[in-house]
Amino acid sequence: MDTQNLQIFVEVMKRGSFAAVARELDVVPSTVSRAITSLEEELGVRLLQRTTRKVKPTEAGQVYYQRIEPLIEELNQARSITRDLGDEVTGTLRLTTSVTFGNSVIVPLLPEFMAKYPKLDVYCDLTDAVVDIVDDGFDLAVRLGHLNDSGLIATRLTDMRYVITASPSYLAQYGRPEQPEDIQHHQCLVFPHTGLGTDWLFRDNNGEIKSITPNSRLQLTNALALKECARAGMGLVMCSEWTVTRELYEGSLVRVFQDYDTAMASFDSAAWLVYPSRQYLPLKVRVFIDFMKEKFVNCTLSECLIRGQKTMQAYSQADVETPALAEDH
Repeated sequence: MDTQNLQIFVEVMKRGSFAAVARELDVVPSTVSRAITSLEEELGVRLLQRTTRKVKPTEAGQVYYQRIEPLIEELNQARSITRDLGDEVTGTLRLTTSVTFGNSVIVPLLPEFMAKYPKLDVYCDLTDAVVDIVDDGFDLAVRLGHLNDSGLIATRLTDMRYVITASPSYLAQYGRPEQPEDIQHHQCLVFPHTGLGTDWLFRDNNGEIKSITPNSRLQLTNALALKECARAGMGLVMCSEWTVTRELYEGSLVRVFQDYDTAMASFDSAAWLVYPSRQYLPLKVRVFIDFMKEKFVNCTLSECLIRGQKTMQAYSQADVETPALAEDH
């Protein structure tokens, strides 16, 4: 029996789509269809019902999947263990993270990481959607904020700090707020959190917390867009510190409320490395986790961001050929 056909069948069952699996494997959908047909002919039973819109398992297909999926997982783990016994890290590391964090923090670190492991390819999916890393075939994800109990393994990478900033031109025109209640007399740029509202939290030196509802005419679901609006003088904005590190250094944004800790939904916020709960963690995943942890030892997100940007500039100035990210076909 062709194990590749079994692998394809398992992936189709997870994704419910021939086209999605074809994109994953970088083949045409007819290749996936032929693999399933070949498996069905060999077994003498129909495994999947196909329509123009979706793929559904038959009763036999569901039973077969439940029996072989653990075996395929064991086979993949055995392959990873055997490959990891070699001297070099190989394969493709598939990771996903948010657009803003990926562009600001992860991407600047990739030149150094990929130069360190020249035979390891990287597929990095930048999306603000919460991806199911198991069903979508990712090795790990970088998640921000407070984690829900998902059955996945999570490693705390670093704490996250939020700051409130505004452009010098806005502060010159409308004045600098001093107390949390002052934001109700200012225009604020807000990132709406599903289920959490839009309140801003303030914590003073005594640990007292105030929740203030900002006066906002503009809400955007992208931190980079909010930052650009703040730079244009449209109002106060609360962002993670690493989002505005460059602007604070250059002076295009100014931090306000320096005597308060500020947060959007919770002061217990962090960046996490999240990966499936498996008995064996592939070497390619372990080296990435170790690399990221090393970068954040005694280092805030902002400091790490600055280091990453300097590293990327060094590669550019040295005219070093930087390994390319795998493209999404």
